[in-house]
Amino acid sequence: MRCTITLIHHNTTLSISNLTFGYKRRHNVLADFSLDLPAGGVYGLLGPNGAGKSTLLYLIAGLLTPTKGTVTYNGVNTRLRMPSTLNDIFLVSEEFSLPSVTLKEYVNLNAPFYPRFSADDLQKNLDMFGLTGDIRLNALSMGQKKKVFMSFALACNTSLLLMDEPTNGLDIPGKSAFRRCISSGMTDDRTIVISTHQVRDIDRLLDHIVIMNMQHPVLNSSVSDIQDKLAFAVTNDKEVIANALISQRDINGCAVMLPNLTGIPTDINLELLFNFALEKPGELLKLFNTTTENR
Repeated sequence: MRCTITLIHHNTTLSISNLTFGYKRRHNVLADFSLDLPAGGVYGLLGPNGAGKSTLLYLIAGLLTPTKGTVTYNGVNTRLRMPSTLNDIFLVSEEFSLPSVTLKEYVNLNAPFYPRFSADDLQKNLDMFGLTGDIRLNALSMGQKKKVFMSFALACNTSLLLMDEPTNGLDIPGKSAFRRCISSGMTDDRTIVISTHQVRDIDRLLDHIVIMNMQHPVLNSSVSDIQDKLAFAVTNDKEVIANALISQRDINGCAVMLPNLTGIPTDINLELLFNFALEKPGELLKLFNTTTENR
C-alpha cells in the first residue's frame, strides 16, 4: 500500500512532491513521499525511529539531493540553494557544533546572512533560558550550547524554522523556556516544523500534526480538525474503555481515544494518537477521509 496525503491550500508555501531518498547501500528512507504544509503555525513531525523525519528536514533545507521528486519553498526548489531561500530557512539539527568564539563574534559572523535577524529577539530568548550575551561558546555545556543555538535560530526570524529533537538534552526548566521562546517567536507568516520523540514536551505548542509511518504520512491535520473528529479522556468506565479506538493505562485510570460524538473539543493525548497511528494507520486514514492508493 502506498499512501499519499494531499491537502489543497491556496497559501501553501512548502510543497514536498513524490520525494524518494536513500543513503548509500541502504533501502529508501523515503519513497514517493508527498506532503503540503500551509504557511503559518507550529507543526509537530512525529514518527518511529527510521521513519525518515530527520532526513526529511535535511531534504527540506536543501542539504540532501533526492533520488526523485522535489521540495519547493515559495515556489523555489530548495536544493538549488538560492540565496533568497537560504536566508529564509533555518535548520536546528539534533547534532551540531559551535566554534570556539564568543557569542558576540558568532553573531557578527552569522547574523548578516539573515536579513530579519533581531539582536533584541536574541537577548529576549537568552533571558528566557537564563543566559547572558557575554559568553564564550566553548565554555558551555551541551545543553547550554543548544539553548544558545536555538536562541540565535529564533532571532533570525526566518519564515521557515526546522527543528530536529530540540528538547533533547534540556533540563525541565530548559524545556519550559523552550516552549515560551517558541510561543513568543510565532507570527502569522512563520512556519515552525518540530521533529521529536518527546511528544509531551511540545503537545501544547502545536497547531498541526504530521505523523509518519513506513516512509509515508498517515496523518496531516490541524489540531482543531483532530479535536473535531476525536475525543480524549481518562476514565474507569468499562463500557467506554471497551468502545475506545485505543486505550492505555494511566495513573488516574485508563486513557482513551474515541470518535467525538458531542462536538466538544478535548485536549489531545498526543502519545495515544501517535500509538494509534502506528498500530492502526489504515483506520486513522479512514477517520480523516484521506485518499489511499494501492499500487
